[in-house]
Amino acid sequence: MKLSVIGTGYLGATHAAAMAELGHEVIGIDVDETKIGRLATGEVPFFEPGLPELLSKHVATGRLRFTTDLSAVADAEVHFVCVGTPQKPGEFAADLQYVDAAFAAVGKVAASGSIAVGKSTVPVGTAARLAPSLRARGVDLVWNPEFLREGFAVEDTLRPDRIVIGSESPAAAETLERCYEAIIATGLPVVHADFPTAELVKVAANSFLATKISFINAMAEICEVVGADVVKLAEAIGHDERIGHKFLRAGLGFGGGCLPKDIRAFMARAGELGVDQAVAFLKNVDEINLRRRARMVDLARELCDGSLAGRRAGVLGAAFKPNSDDIRDSPALDVAYAIQKSGAAVWVYDPEAMGNAKETHPTLAYAASALDACQDADVVLHLTEWSEFRDITPDTLSEVVRRKNIIDGRNVLDPELWRDAGWHFRALGRP
Repeated sequence: MKLSVIGTGYLGATHAAAMAELGHEVIGIDVDETKIGRLATGEVPFFEPGLPELLSKHVATGRLRFTTDLSAVADAEVHFVCVGTPQKPGEFAADLQYVDAAFAAVGKVAASGSIAVGKSTVPVGTAARLAPSLRARGVDLVWNPEFLREGFAVEDTLRPDRIVIGSESPAAAETLERCYEAIIATGLPVVHADFPTAELVKVAANSFLATKISFINAMAEICEVVGADVVKLAEAIGHDERIGHKFLRAGLGFGGGCLPKDIRAFMARAGELGVDQAVAFLKNVDEINLRRRARMVDLARELCDGSLAGRRAGVLGAAFKPNSDDIRDSPALDVAYAIQKSGAAVWVYDPEAMGNAKETHPTLAYAASALDACQDADVVLHLTEWSEFRDITPDTLSEVVRRKNIIDGRNVLDPELWRDAGWHFRALGRP
């Protein structure tokens, strides 16, 4: 099939390359000429494992092309809209200007009988608003939410755990199924739904995951007061098959471009619909998540004898999660900046996110390596669980720090190993 992908950011570039891998002819469209120029040469403008190889492979064969010329996709059978829905400045609500503009552009060039597919995460009711104008041009709308995890985006696109198709037209739904025919043939579950249900799937899933993360972090707050160990607590309750172990690791909490903004947009939309009480608990979920960041600063202050003024802190991590260079709503950078505001000299190192971090947090100092970041440090903070940080030994760090103080913000280091090496070890929710 001939497909177009409107928007070539994280979601769009990944989806375009994956659709080419499934055998389709794909054209990626964006208004950003610089981004399109890089993608057209096979260069991915962000870090995502496995994507550079996939992208360059299909750019080289000609199966995948990129352009700013929307007329180039006029004969496409399917148009995927993959633009961002950021949080409005000063509000919780989602900003739909890019979604509206993309669908308006598709409506102008799409051939009658083709379909427009929304993959962006939008407030419920968006599809019902967009569908009539597209239908008037002979184009059916389908909503097909994405479920990508940064760091695993290629895997999640080519081998997802389900496909959700929201449509008012059986024929349009069938056309979309043809796009995914190769992976549906493996036995992948396909959930057919109406527009509002399909729109709710992504925000409901993210809200549930955020709630589970914040629940165990709430338990961590209690554990810190009573001297219990939240890691052992999570292990014990995770053996209950109704609960499970996933997303039960206490620590610095979630960030990134999806969970925080999605739950806030969900709350805003529920308020517009008059059912805000139904998701009022999400406000507490958000607050618990943010409190963990403040607690990290408190722990650093405690290890520095009650004051961070004039101290030096080594921060390991800037991305919101490992295997990503995404710093949107990054807990690591929030903590680093807060420690700096408390009077400390802060040095940050991250394997992939340094460039992005420097743009948004230029007042922080950035080191060339993890050891350089920890040079003469009074306290070391492990904030993004990159494998190279997990593998650093206490003896190695002992050679460069001023004082042996470390805080594990992700609860992945071995407390006894560090304490046996003479370190003062602290972690969220642990004795």
